[in-house]
Amino acid sequence: MAAHLRSKKSYRFAFRSSIYIAIIAIIFLVLLFWSFNMLNWVVLILVGIIFFATSFVTLQLRIDKFIYKKIKKIYDDVALLESSTIPSYPVTTDMQTLTAEIEKFAKDKKIEIDTLKIREEYRKDFLGNVSHELKTPLFTVQGYLETLLDGAIDDKNVRKKYIIRANKAVDRLIYIVKDLDLITKLEVGDLNLEKKSFNVVELIRNVFDLLEMKADKKNITLTFDIVYAKPIMVFADKEKIQQVLTNLLVNSIKYGNDNGTTEVSVENLVKNKVIVRVTDNGEGIPAAYIPRLFERFYRVDQSGSRREGGSGLGLAIVKHVIEAHGEKIYIESAVEVGSEFSFTLEKSSI
Repeated sequence: MAAHLRSKKSYRFAFRSSIYIAIIAIIFLVLLFWSFNMLNWVVLILVGIIFFATSFVTLQLRIDKFIYKKIKKIYDDVALLESSTIPSYPVTTDMQTLTAEIEKFAKDKKIEIDTLKIREEYRKDFLGNVSHELKTPLFTVQGYLETLLDGAIDDKNVRKKYIIRANKAVDRLIYIVKDLDLITKLEVGDLNLEKKSFNVVELIRNVFDLLEMKADKKNITLTFDIVYAKPIMVFADKEKIQQVLTNLLVNSIKYGNDNGTTEVSVENLVKNKVIVRVTDNGEGIPAAYIPRLFERFYRVDQSGSRREGGSGLGLAIVKHVIEAHGEKIYIESAVEVGSEFSFTLEKSSI
């Protein structure tokens, strides 16, 4: 890094200092010559020029020899901390320029440090959440198996009931691991989208059918805002968009009020975009929680979420799938009024 630094001499300090020295010298000589009644302006101007030139050369040489070396060392030390921060900056003997550059460097480092602190907190939360989510079904399976090994296996009714419950806990473990694998691929960009043209209205109807029984348990109606007589063709990964719709509708059912409604609409946004809205009249989300809603394992209501099940990764997956398509997702919510999740999709040219 240091080898790439260019030298840029600044004469500002030497120039100004030389002017001050010349002025002081002229004032001193004016007083001296005036006291001896020998005042000669030509001599004074000549002496002033000589003082200025001598001072300028002397100061600049001293700056180049000593101060420049110290400043260059500062640049080199800074360069060691971050090779990409000052790659094109010239080494300058102008202290004002150097100060500005160092302050900018310090500001950038502070931002980086703050970002690292946030990431560290996020990492701790994530590890804690993963541990909690995995240990709950693991301990459940372990408890049922230990009970069976302790003698309950001889009772046919108990044996069947405990094996069914243990199997459900294993299913949840598999569900969490699959979601973790998917979101990891999404975050590192290692997921190939298979985009094609399809009717998004038909896809929504299919998701309605898949979730009909789940919605019926809470008497929640899944419906469109209007009758869509014509297909609306979009260009996206059909399987991934189905997962997005499923996750949003499952969340809507999970946090919806009994006898409530979840409504889906598909609207033209701009010439080549549509926006899909999933709106419910459920319990809503407090504004303070919305910024973190798409984080992995983040839960607004810890106990309620776990009673309802799920991996805690649904909304995080939704966000990453939509962003992988180069699209945007939005949320509006009000407590005791309901929530609306919406996302954009590219229209199909076919």
